[in-house]
Amino acid sequence: MNNLDGVPASKRHRMLVMSTIAFTVCFAVWTIFSIIGVKIKQNLGLSETEFGILVATPVLTGSVSRIFLGIWTEQFGGRLVYTLQMLTTAVAVYLLSSVESYYMFLVAALGVGLAGGSFIVGVAYVSRWYPKEQQGTALGIFGAGNVGAAVTNFGAPFLVIAFGWEETAQIYAAVLVAMAIIFYLFTEEDPAHKARKEAGEKPVSAAMQLAPLKNIQVWRFATYYFFVFGGFVALASWLPRYYVGAYGLELKTAGMLAAAYAMPGSIFRALGGWMSDKWGARFVMYLTFIVSLVCLFILSYPETRYIVQGINGPIEFSFGISLPVFVTLTVILGFVMSLGKAAVYKHIPVYYPEHVGAVGGLVGMIGGLGGFVLPILFGVLNDLTGIWTSSYMALFIIVAVSTIWMHVAIRMMERRKYPEIAEEKYLSDVPETPVTTKQGKAS
Repeated sequence: MNNLDGVPASKRHRMLVMSTIAFTVCFAVWTIFSIIGVKIKQNLGLSETEFGILVATPVLTGSVSRIFLGIWTEQFGGRLVYTLQMLTTAVAVYLLSSVESYYMFLVAALGVGLAGGSFIVGVAYVSRWYPKEQQGTALGIFGAGNVGAAVTNFGAPFLVIAFGWEETAQIYAAVLVAMAIIFYLFTEEDPAHKARKEAGEKPVSAAMQLAPLKNIQVWRFATYYFFVFGGFVALASWLPRYYVGAYGLELKTAGMLAAAYAMPGSIFRALGGWMSDKWGARFVMYLTFIVSLVCLFILSYPETRYIVQGINGPIEFSFGISLPVFVTLTVILGFVMSLGKAAVYKHIPVYYPEHVGAVGGLVGMIGGLGGFVLPILFGVLNDLTGIWTSSYMALFIIVAVSTIWMHVAIRMMERRKYPEIAEEKYLSDVPETPVTTKQGKAS
């Protein structure tokens, strides 16, 4: 008997809504340094590289923690793990307000980063409430909680101006505690975990959970996620600083424009899940990478002045991206990245239904590491080159390599007719039979 038999749709949707709201709050906390980090940079006189490290540090914890949080979710259930994760993070966020030195800020930022681990907890929890044919849409809706980055970029500047950045951290901590309590009171254990408890089954061991990570297929998904999620987190954190430095905007304005990027990069993830259900994740990934290449090529072009020797003497002209054009391109980029994020995670519950926590944790960890590495890289490139658009040059190279690698891998599998070729077809054609063996290998 299917664990979902007899579960009313209203209950499923309630779990999805509560999980999405909780993820939105966690994501807002996870990106708090994109705003208060600018004030900290000014107060401590940090270099671009030091600022990049500060912004990226929470992303490191949020990435690495996804592995063990995913395993714990499979073992103990998403309701309990989600609640404890939010309460633990709230303590770290509150303590942030009492820190003074740069190195202690880095230590505090590690604790704040636990908020990012909420993603894999929610993925494992939500996927248990929906059948395979609806998981893409459900996980896309849940993933729209990325809008928390826009909430921080839009709202945190006003809190900082009104109360100061220390009080802003305390407010965030209080909201997170409240969310943890509300989540626990209004959710239930997922059907699969509840059935295992009633049957007296022992939790699946960590070794069995990690078994699928031997598959190259899993690491390929993680590579895609390095850009669509890691790049999203990096830009959501980096853009306020970019607008302040490159265009001379005030922090409040910079935060609102950064929110304009983060908003479509979040809310349209649900659309990406629906598109993946209908047309297949492969189509969505190609769309994401191709449009991203076009946008990043234009964004990476620095303001340039040309002198051409004309008939009547030198002719001078310049090329640069105006602020409206720049904002428009970032909005488009955020939109297609949101589609790609949903497409990557559509694969996991379909191909690894018994290992969603571990496999999703690895993919999320690699993607999150992109959010950690890239802001540091952006700061280093700015210091080394002195060119503001160097960050987009780096992203263009990453997407170009990922696109070529994905296409070559798909063509090779088609020619050799590997069993896992079904993964690259439209997911509506994937059979409903289990696709993982007890050893966790794709079949």
